[in-house]
Amino acid sequence: MVEFISYFSIFFICQFLIIFIWVIFKSTNAKPHHLPPTPFPLPIIGHLHLLSPTPHRDFHNLSLRYGPLFRVFIGSVPCVVASSPETANQILKTCENSYLDRPQNSALDYLTYGSKDFAFVTYGPYWKFMKKIVMSQLLNGSTLDSLHFVRQDEVNRFITSLSQTAKEKKAVDVSGELVKMTSNVISRMIMNERCSDNESEAQDVRKLVAEINEMTGKFNLSDYIWLFKHLDLQGFAKKLKDIRRRFDSFVDKIIEEHEEARKHETRSHVKDLLSILLDIAEDDSMEIELTKDNIKALILNMFTAGTDTSALTIEWALAELINHPNIMKKAVEEIDNNIGKNRLLEESDIPNLPYLQSVVKETLRLHAAGPFIPRKSTKDCIVAGYHIPAKTNVFVNIWAMGRDAKYWENPLEFRPERFIENQVDVRGGHFQMLPFGSGRRMCPGTSLALLLVQRTVGVMVQCFEWKAGKDGNLTSVDMEERATLTISRANPLVCVPMARLDLNCIPSLK
Repeated sequence: MVEFISYFSIFFICQFLIIFIWVIFKSTNAKPHHLPPTPFPLPIIGHLHLLSPTPHRDFHNLSLRYGPLFRVFIGSVPCVVASSPETANQILKTCENSYLDRPQNSALDYLTYGSKDFAFVTYGPYWKFMKKIVMSQLLNGSTLDSLHFVRQDEVNRFITSLSQTAKEKKAVDVSGELVKMTSNVISRMIMNERCSDNESEAQDVRKLVAEINEMTGKFNLSDYIWLFKHLDLQGFAKKLKDIRRRFDSFVDKIIEEHEEARKHETRSHVKDLLSILLDIAEDDSMEIELTKDNIKALILNMFTAGTDTSALTIEWALAELINHPNIMKKAVEEIDNNIGKNRLLEESDIPNLPYLQSVVKETLRLHAAGPFIPRKSTKDCIVAGYHIPAKTNVFVNIWAMGRDAKYWENPLEFRPERFIENQVDVRGGHFQMLPFGSGRRMCPGTSLALLLVQRTVGVMVQCFEWKAGKDGNLTSVDMEERATLTISRANPLVCVPMARLDLNCIPSLK
C-alpha cells in the first residue's frame, strides 16, 4: 500500500511538472500583444522630455514619424495618441463603449467636489442621469430659445461699448472684452446676474475661471510620476484649496439668494439654469438625488467651458479675418447684402449667411479651443490593428486632424470657401473635424456655442473695421499659441475699431 502511494505521488508530481513546463513554454513563446509603436522612454519620466508647453504640436510631430496611432508614457502613465480621422472613428464610434471614461487628475477631482460634475465624471448611472438633465432641460432648444434675449442683450451691450471706443479712437483689448461679454452671457443664463454689474466682483470671477482652467490643464508631477504620488512638490494643494474656497464663497452666495427668492416666489418668469437645477434637487421622483455639491460642480463646468472657449474662438476668427482682408471683405459683403445697414445681424439670420458660417468653421478647424478629446479605456480593445490595454489614457489630437493633408487641401491656409464647396459637419458627424467631440460624450453646449460665436463674429465685422495694434498701424497680427487646458493666443489681440455703420440709427442699440 505504501509502495502504491509512493508511485502515485511520483506520477502526480511528474504530471504537475509536465503541465507547469507546458504552461511556461506556451507563455514564453506566445505572440506578444501588438502594441502601438512608441519612442524610446526614459526611466521614471517616460517621454516627458519630448513634450513642450504645446503638446498637441509635439504629438503631431511624433505622429509623422510613428504613425496615426502611437503610445507614449507621460511619467509612468501609459497613453495612446490618435491623430487621424480613421483612428478617431474607431475610438469614438466603433469601439465607443470601451472609451466612455475621462482621464482624471487631482486638480479636477478636488475642484469638482470629488468628481461630482458632468464633464469629467466616470461614465455610469450618474453620468447618464446628468446627461438627461443637461440635454432635456438645461441646454435643449426651448431653454436656449427662452434665454435668447440674454445673448442678444449682452452682444448688443458689447457692440455699444466698442462703439464708444471707436468714437474716442482708442485701442481695445479684444481678448479681455470678449471674456467679459461671454462671462456675462453665461452668468445671466446660470443665475440671472451680470458679472459686470459689480466690476470688482466681475474681475474676481473672471480671474477665478482663468485660474481653474490653468490649474486643471497644468502638468502635476504627483499625477504622473509614481515616485511623487504622495508629494506636492509644485504646491498644487495650497493653490487648489484657495481656488475652491473662493469658488464656494461665490456660488454659495448665489444659491442662497436663489433659495430665498424661491420661498417668496420672486423668481422671474423665465427660469435661469440654477433655478431649473434647484427644482430638480427638490423633486423626490428623480432616480438620483441632486446634491448641492453636484449643482456647484455643474456650475463650475458651465462657467469654465462656456466663457473661455467661446471668447477664444471669436478672437481667433477676428485675428484670421484681419490677416486676410479679402476674406473679411467677402464676409462683410454677404452681411450687407442680406442684412443691410439699418439693423444688427440676429441669430435668426445665421442660416442665410453661409460664408459667415464657413469663416467660423474654418476657425474651428485651425484653432479648436481644446486640442484633444481625452478618453480613458475601460477594457482591452483593438484599434487600427493595435492592442490598446484597459486603463490607458487616450488623446484624440483634433488639432492635428485639422491639418491632415489627406483631407484638407493646403491645410495651413485659412480658406473658408472649402466649407462652401464641401459640407462638413462640425457636430461630430465627420471625423476629420471634431471641435466639439463626437458620440455620447461630445460637448452638450455645441448649439449654444455656435449661436454665440457666429452672431458675435458677424456683428463685429458688420459694425466695425478693425485696425491691428495699439495705434492701428499693423498690417497683420501674430498667430502664436499658448496652451493650457485650451489653446489661447500667446499675445492678446489689441485693435482699434472704426465704425462702419451709424450705430445711433440702429433701433436695437438705442
